[in-house]
Amino acid sequence: MLRDEYSIVILAAGNSSRLGEPKQLLQYQGKSLIRHIAEAALEIVGGNVIVVTGSNSELIDTELKDLPCKLAFNTAWQEGMSVSIKTGIHALAGHAPHVKGSVLAVSDQPFVSVEIFLALIHTFEKTGKGIIASQYSDSLGTPAFFAASYFPALLQLTGAEGAKKLFKRYADDVVPYPFPEGSIDIDTQEDYKRLISGI
Repeated sequence: MLRDEYSIVILAAGNSSRLGEPKQLLQYQGKSLIRHIAEAALEIVGGNVIVVTGSNSELIDTELKDLPCKLAFNTAWQEGMSVSIKTGIHALAGHAPHVKGSVLAVSDQPFVSVEIFLALIHTFEKTGKGIIASQYSDSLGTPAFFAASYFPALLQLTGAEGAKKLFKRYADDVVPYPFPEGSIDIDTQEDYKRLISGI
């Protein structure tokens, strides 16, 4: 498998303000969203899974305590996505400094799977391009693979900026991977009701 060569960073620090409860702990098909994606990640890269927590960190720590993920607490999670990305990349540098690259994922896309993670990494290996981004709803998004050469650029993000900024800046080095179900994420109670009712 790919256990030593790659990593997966799961961004799970947000406070789910629009939902009103921690989205990471919502149940879907018998397990929480955060556990679903963490287990998928562990299957691909073993112990090279970093979960970035912030708001509700104790609840998430408890939910994952029996899994061999590395938990990285983002003390400034209120400052936006960029700080979580930087927290994850810094934790990765200390834990597995020699990886060829990492997938950045979020915890509220219920259809992210082992197959999607593998496809992103294999597309990198096949094309040699430095960024492989999921494509859905006419845009590029997470989960997205970044070669290690892009880690410094990820560490330069500020404020609410996510990694999408790099898709535009380095467009010539980006390969899209079709993931239509990536458009389904959980931000509101209505989103969650639609998910569990199968609409």
